[in-house]
Amino acid sequence: MVTAVPERTQTDKSLGTSTRGPCPPPGPGRRNTAVLVGFTAATNLADGVMKMALPLLAAQLTNSPAQVTAVSLTLTLPWLLVALHIGVIVDRFDRRRLLWGANGMRLAAMGCLTVSAVTGGLTLGQLFTAGVILGVADVLASTSASALVPAAVPAAGRQRANVWMVGAETVGQEFAGPFVGGLLLAAGTGLALGLISASYAVAALALLLLVGHFQADGPAPDAAPVSVNSRIAEGLRFLWRDEVLRTLSLVVGVLAAVWGAWLALMPLYAKQAMELGPQQYGMVLSALGIGGLAGTTAVTWVNRMLGVRRAMFADLIGTAAMVALPALTTNIWAVAGGAFLGGMGGTLWTVNSRTVAQRKVPDEMLGRYDAAARLFSFGAMPLGTALVGLLAELGGMRLAFGVFAVATAATPVLFLRNVTRSALESR
Repeated sequence: MVTAVPERTQTDKSLGTSTRGPCPPPGPGRRNTAVLVGFTAATNLADGVMKMALPLLAAQLTNSPAQVTAVSLTLTLPWLLVALHIGVIVDRFDRRRLLWGANGMRLAAMGCLTVSAVTGGLTLGQLFTAGVILGVADVLASTSASALVPAAVPAAGRQRANVWMVGAETVGQEFAGPFVGGLLLAAGTGLALGLISASYAVAALALLLLVGHFQADGPAPDAAPVSVNSRIAEGLRFLWRDEVLRTLSLVVGVLAAVWGAWLALMPLYAKQAMELGPQQYGMVLSALGIGGLAGTTAVTWVNRMLGVRRAMFADLIGTAAMVALPALTTNIWAVAGGAFLGGMGGTLWTVNSRTVAQRKVPDEMLGRYDAAARLFSFGAMPLGTALVGLLAELGGMRLAFGVFAVATAATPVLFLRNVTRSALESR
C-alpha cells in the first residue's frame, strides 16, 4: 500500500485473500510518467554504453577470450544470484530511495573507473568489481522502477507509461547506447566514463520531481518476524498459484531461451552459412531493434484492434518466425524479416505483461513478483545459449534453429488454454 494516496480494496481470486493496492490521484500521473520515462532513458542509455565499453576496456588489458566474456557476464549474472533477495527489499523499503541507492552504486563504480582510467591505473580486477556493482544496481533499479509504476501512475495511464518506458529501454540498450559508446570511447576512455557517470547523476536528480510516496505497507508492529527466505517463498507461491501469471512466466521462459539461442548463434550463422559481412550482419541486428521500436509505437493501436490477449499471442508468432526462418533459408531479407517480427512481438509482450501484472499483483508483492518473473526470463537466456551451442555442434546450425522453432510452436497451446480474456482482465 502506498501511504500518501487513497486506497482501494481488491480480492485476489487465486489466493482467496483481500489485498489493498495503491490508487494514485490522476493529477500527477502525467508528470510522474515523464519522470519515469526520463529516468529509464538516461539509465538505459548509460547501461547500453557500459555493456559495450566494459568488454572493450577488458580487451585492452587481456587477450584471453574467457576473461573478456567474464567481464560481460558480471553485468547479467546478478539477475540469477540476487534478484529474488532484491525483490524482498523492494517490497520493504521506499522504492524511490532504492532507485537513488542503485544510482549511488552506479556513480561509485563509475567514479572509481574514471579516476583509474584518467591516471592510467585501470586493472582487470577493477572492471570485474565495477561490473558486479553495476549488475546488482541494474537488478535493484529495474525491479524498483517496475514496482513503483502503480503508485506513480493511475491505472488508465499505466499502459502508456509502460509503452514509453519499454521504448526508452529499447532505444538505450539496442540503438543509442552502442552507437554513443563507440563515439565516446573513440574520444577518450576518461571522457566516456565521466559522461556515463553524469547520465546516472541526472537520472537520480530527476527522481526528485516524482509526486507521492512509494513504500508498500510493511508487516504490523506486533507481527512475528518473517525470514527473507520465507518472503521469497511467499512471492514464488503467489506467482505459481495465479494461473495467468504462472503461464506467462513459463511461456516467457521458453521465449527468453529462444532469444538467447538466436543471439548466440546468429553471428556464426551469418558469417558461415549466410556469408554476410559486418555491415550486412548489422542490418539483420538492426531489424531486431527496429521491430522493437515499431512495437512501441503500435502497441496501443494493436491492443485496441486485436485486444491484449491477441497482441501477446502475436509475440509467439513473431518469435517462432524469428528462429524458424534461419532454419529454412539463408536469404538475408527473410532472416531480417523474422528478426523484425521477433523484435516487434517482444515489445507487445513486454508492455502488456507488465500492465497485466501491475493490475493483478498487490502492491506489497510487486517487488518479489517482478524479481521472480524476471528470473524466468534472465535465467532461461543462458540456458538457451548453452543448448543451442551443443545442438549446433552435434547436428548443425540449421537443426539447432529448428529445434528452438519447434519449442516455440508448443507455447500457443499453453497460452491459449490458460490465458483467457476474462482471466487477463480479472484482478
